[in-house]
Amino acid sequence: MTGTDTGVGKTVAAGAIAYCLRQGGIKVGVFKPIATGCELRREGLVSPDAEFLAHCSDTASPLEQINPVRFRAALAPLVAAERAKTDIPWEESQLAYQNIVAQHDLVVVEGIGGVMVPIQKDYLVLDLMIDLALPVVIVARSGLGTINHTLLTLEACRKRDLKVLGIVINQYQADRADLAEESNPRVIAEVGKVPVISIIPADAKTSLRSGRLGPDVITAVGLANWADLIQ
Repeated sequence: MTGTDTGVGKTVAAGAIAYCLRQGGIKVGVFKPIATGCELRREGLVSPDAEFLAHCSDTASPLEQINPVRFRAALAPLVAAERAKTDIPWEESQLAYQNIVAQHDLVVVEGIGGVMVPIQKDYLVLDLMIDLALPVVIVARSGLGTINHTLLTLEACRKRDLKVLGIVINQYQADRADLAEESNPRVIAEVGKVPVISIIPADAKTSLRSGRLGPDVITAVGLANWADLIQ
């Protein structure tokens, strides 16, 4: 799972997909290689996003395995690591991912920010996606400007030979949608030659903090056969 920007709702989309897979009888794992903006708690740094994914998937994997690299500052990983004066422990991250893969039928992986976000000076989120060699779902906003952001993300993925399964439009408000929001999914599909798999509505009952998916989100995401798409 990648996004056209930070804050587009990758975690909600990833959590909802994991939930729907679990409801279909699949043992699903979740993995968030890197998180910034983590909370300092008694047990150490914790990513609320990783907690949400764990809740949605009902996985037995510990949080430190689901999210092996954590920084407190809400910054790009490159800057967060520089400020923390530490290197990213790639071997630990790879081992955590391998363990999760071994214990589950399918794994939903959520990236950080967009594809061009730097993790190191010579290593972008896009490079991490290539190393993981997984098919990609792009999460995009619903409003004006999302065509440009989505097509740019799509182009970046395709130039590096990543397989894009499709687009998820998030936070769509049908009762308030303007012409741009109504037409964006069709234009993205036609110009990008890519399916729009799900259009997720804004749902006040969805809460990252409480680990809750609203019924409207579950219904929208559940319309797609994610198991077949991923496999």
